[in-house]
Amino acid sequence: MAIMLDNIDKAILRELQGDASITNIDLSKKIGLSPSACLARTKNLVETGVIKKFATIVDEKKLGMEVLAFALVNLSPLNRETIHSFLEDVNRFPQVQECYSLTGSHDYLLKIVAKDMDRYRDFIIDSLMQNTTISSVETSMVMGIEKRTIYVPIDEV
Repeated sequence: MAIMLDNIDKAILRELQGDASITNIDLSKKIGLSPSACLARTKNLVETGVIKKFATIVDEKKLGMEVLAFALVNLSPLNRETIHSFLEDVNRFPQVQECYSLTGSHDYLLKIVAKDMDRYRDFIIDSLMQNTTISSVETSMVMGIEKRTIYVPIDEV
């Protein structure tokens, strides 16, 4: 169920999506609220789950992670037990940044980072494929990132 936001809530979300490290004082000045009212509004957005968490976005390339790949995964048989086993493993692997369940011809889409192709291959063979519920993995390597954002279009809600 969608939560109704007023213009002040939307302004807070726009500013925090641009810079989550902004101080409450600076945020309150930008949106034209008192610091206490701004803090109360922000806390409410957190408590209602609109804001899931505040995070730092790291540039993986600057840390030497040269490989970014998307892996399409199929499980067999596809049932609650195999799904649970697969998701337990996925949540243990720091290389897997994102995991989506899908409709269509594949069961899951994984976003995976690795230092290089050798480490990617080793991760797939020595870690991911050790889960015997996985029947296939199809990888697409990212050649370049043309757009990347975590920004939700607040004006459309």
